Amino acid sequence: MFTTLLQAHKPTVTGIIFVGTFFAALTIGRFLKRRAGVRLGILFKLFCLVLAFYAATAFYGVHVGWRNHVDAAAIWLTTAFVVALLDRYLWDAYFEKKRQTPIPHFPRQVVALLIYVIAVLLVLIVVYHAQGLFTPVLATSSVVAVVLGFAMQDLIGGIIAGIALQISKPYKVGDWLNIQDRFAEVMEINWRSTRLRTNDGIYLDVPNYAIARGTIINLHYPTQTHAMRLHVGVDYNVPPNRVKDSLLRATSSAEGVMPEPHPKVFVMDFAESAVTYEIKFWMGNHATYNDVCDAIRTNIWYEFKRQRIVIPFPIRTLHLERRRQRTVPEGHEEAQAILRGEPLFDCLDDAQLDNVLHSARINHYGRGERVIEEGAEGDSMFIVLRGSVHVSVLRNGANIRLGSMRSGDCFGEMSLLTGERRSATIRADGDCELLEISKEIMAEVMRDSPQCLTQLSEILAKRKLEGEGILRDAAQPDVSANKEREYRASFLRRLRTVFEL
Repeated sequence: MFTTLLQAHKPTVTGIIFVGTFFAALTIGRFLKRRAGVRLGILFKLFCLVLAFYAATAFYGVHVGWRNHVDAAAIWLTTAFVVALLDRYLWDAYFEKKRQTPIPHFPRQVVALLIYVIAVLLVLIVVYHAQGLFTPVLATSSVVAVVLGFAMQDLIGGIIAGIALQISKPYKVGDWLNIQDRFAEVMEINWRSTRLRTNDGIYLDVPNYAIARGTIINLHYPTQTHAMRLHVGVDYNVPPNRVKDSLLRATSSAEGVMPEPHPKVFVMDFAESAVTYEIKFWMGNHATYNDVCDAIRTNIWYEFKRQRIVIPFPIRTLHLERRRQRTVPEGHEEAQAILRGEPLFDCLDDAQLDNVLHSARINHYGRGERVIEEGAEGDSMFIVLRGSVHVSVLRNGANIRLGSMRSGDCFGEMSLLTGERRSATIRADGDCELLEISKEIMAEVMRDSPQCLTQLSEILAKRKLEGEGILRDAAQPDVSANKEREYRASFLRRLRTVFEL
């Protein structure tokens, strides 16, 4: 009954389906246009008409000869609708709003063109069954495609690289990049290239494919704080720690250098004419790089002038072999005055003392360097000429600092004279000069002056007693005297053994 009724009113129902489909599609289009901002025009209305026609003919069961033309129109109009949706939801909503990546019009048009080309192929192959027409067309188009590919490879490569850079965002406008061995600020990013400006106001237009192929060095990512380096050559005669301290003072006080992290100075190279130092400092906006470098170098010049530090010219050293003459070593007079006041050398006359000093070596130690180590064998003693050192011992796994020694103090004599191992560790507090007297020098003194053995044994015995606190115990004088005789005899034997006398 229902089927009969439907057949009787089929033309009327078909009209209702046509009108209803048209207005439903049109309503959806208006909703997308007003609420979502999809750009729809006259083509969408034609799409609604074709869609309504399809719904009506499908219901009515009409098959006409010009149906394929309608199919072709439907595919074309559907393609236009898809391109409009892509433009709104892919380019605008996703990339520009969500990813904050504006896509230029040219890439959008290229994608739309590709979609339309695919639609044309579908119409020709599916609707009109024109596969045979593609054999000569494809042969010709392949040649054209190769020619166009070679002609437009840089253009297409720039477009693809530009899209990739827009999506990944390795840099943005305002960032400073190290590109092609230059520092430059990003001024504009477009679909083909990136435009930059150097500190000299020179504009660079670098193709995106060239940037994408290389390593992108962004000085302002993730923050603007970044480290830069400067190199300075200094005379070989200046102690490195003194140079480092001067460079740190000059760098820290330069305008534009960030206080945190702290600047650092490294010894980079022992070059032909100078020792090369590298200054590592942190700065913010790289636009001030030239000004910051100028401030650092200016401060270095004045600091070096105050510290009497020389920046050498390129030099060549000429060695002339001459007859060797005996010269007075640097620090000889200071060392002689110190040794003359040291009881260990009271037994020597001036000539013998001079021989000791001429044979001894003056060594330079830098801040924190270890002079002797606790537990090591010792075959020399030291006299502090300039600077200071500190004494520490290892107890329960921890270094315990016992005290300091300054100019005029001696250490290491017990190991030298008795062969005992070092009883403490000595480190330099800062740059210092130490006179080192070796075992061979002392052996020569002992052979030339045998009377020194007795005097040295007495001095060593008294020092050992003082260390044990026996001399301070006045209640037992006999014990102290016996101990002193025992120690004196023991040290005399050890001195003869150590120096093979």
